[in-house]
Amino acid sequence: MSKIKFTEGTAFPFTGHAKRLKRYEENMKLFNGQYKDVFDSYNLNPNDSLYISLNLAGIICKKSTDMLFGENVHVSAGKKDNSEEQHLLDKVGCDNYMNILNYEAGLLASIKGDAFYKVRWGQENNGELPQEIDPSRVIIEPIPAEYCFPETSPVNKKRITVTHVCVPVLDEESDEWTLWVESHKAGSVTYFKCKLTVVETDRYGKATGWKIAETPTQVFAEETGVNLPLVIHVPNYSVDSWEGIDDLSEHKSIFDEINNRLSQIAAILDKHADPAIAVPSGVLEVDGDGRPIFSVNREKVFEIMGKDDVIPKYVTWNGQLQHAYSELDRLISNLLTTAEIPEVALGKSDSGTSGSTGISIRMRMAPLLAKVNRKRQYFDKALKQVYLLAQSLTAVATHDYSYEPVVPVLLFSDGLPKDAAEDAQTMAIRTGSKPTMSQKSAIMLLDGKTEEQAEAEIERIKDEAETVGKEGNPDLFNELTGLSSFDQEEPVDEQETTDPQAEKTC
Repeated sequence: MSKIKFTEGTAFPFTGHAKRLKRYEENMKLFNGQYKDVFDSYNLNPNDSLYISLNLAGIICKKSTDMLFGENVHVSAGKKDNSEEQHLLDKVGCDNYMNILNYEAGLLASIKGDAFYKVRWGQENNGELPQEIDPSRVIIEPIPAEYCFPETSPVNKKRITVTHVCVPVLDEESDEWTLWVESHKAGSVTYFKCKLTVVETDRYGKATGWKIAETPTQVFAEETGVNLPLVIHVPNYSVDSWEGIDDLSEHKSIFDEINNRLSQIAAILDKHADPAIAVPSGVLEVDGDGRPIFSVNREKVFEIMGKDDVIPKYVTWNGQLQHAYSELDRLISNLLTTAEIPEVALGKSDSGTSGSTGISIRMRMAPLLAKVNRKRQYFDKALKQVYLLAQSLTAVATHDYSYEPVVPVLLFSDGLPKDAAEDAQTMAIRTGSKPTMSQKSAIMLLDGKTEEQAEAEIERIKDEAETVGKEGNPDLFNELTGLSSFDQEEPVDEQETTDPQAEKTC
């Protein structure tokens, strides 16, 4: 990517990025289901009267992101749980709600192909509140990819050396545009502003193109004290450049064909709902010249002129609906195949999940798992840099160098539902049926209780067990009545008392 120059007369967005930004805009519309706005600009004869769309683009993006970040990423410092490094990593994740932040980044990467994290030290409200209410801390936030304009190394198009974060801002009072710029490179950030002149608007009057009117002003450089840029790029996946490859662009033509097929089927069904009728000649009212008075468009009636009378019947058209539905099913099946989404992932009734074991479902999910694993490798690298930056910024800002920042270990979930019975069976086989979990841990895991609540539950279980044991004791009733089993008279066998021989023996 050529070097970006902020000089007077330079067009913004910058040359070389227009195609990328247009792809971002179109893919976001596809994700939101606005297919007609996208495809009307490509189709020679757009259908203005009827357009039915099926938002499969949203399913494609959300399904892979659900598998990747549907569950929290476990971040470990690789040391003891109570270590200072682990406490800091946990605090960073909790303060910034990293589970939500990661999900949004994964979704944007799937839609646009690129996602960006920004790490900074400061107040969340930029000084509007006092430190007691809004203390300074590490803040991690996403940056829209359309605001980021990277520069790469001349010898390596995948290595970003500088990332310019450029945001056009409108001053509503003066009605003037200003470009706010942050240039992030390893060790420093440069801030400045440029005045803009609008040169292009869309059909709604929204500004879409500008030109830099003056050279940068209010230039301010700040040393970060860390050896990494504070903006981290995450591609969805990439090949030969820094730009990521999204999950939607390759499917645009089949999206359009599926929607076109749906629209045609809807048009045929609408015609079937209000068909015309054919009647024999002489049935309709005639005028003074003996001609039938009817309008086909209005009355939906045809008068048949022929030798033989016909039975009145509706005029319908088959429209090959069965073939149209078959073609639609094939189109959707081909789309899911190329998007690496098996039908079992969508929970379709004919996907064969009834009575399936966890391993069989996992095998059917292999294409989607491979796709998610591909994404995971890029996010694993980026998130390690994010957490490393967070530790380094904390050390620089607080002047606390008592420990060395560590590269964390990230544990991602595979996103598949857990088969508890199968997992328990596997554990029993591997451990020789020995216990692998305490009673307290089982209650905390299954019932979602805290340790204190679990201990109270165990005490209640013990008390109930003791009560049940007493209820099962035959002496319990006698204890309550003051009698014991030894105080009762033993039953006498009538046969023994009447036997004279028995009396002699006694």
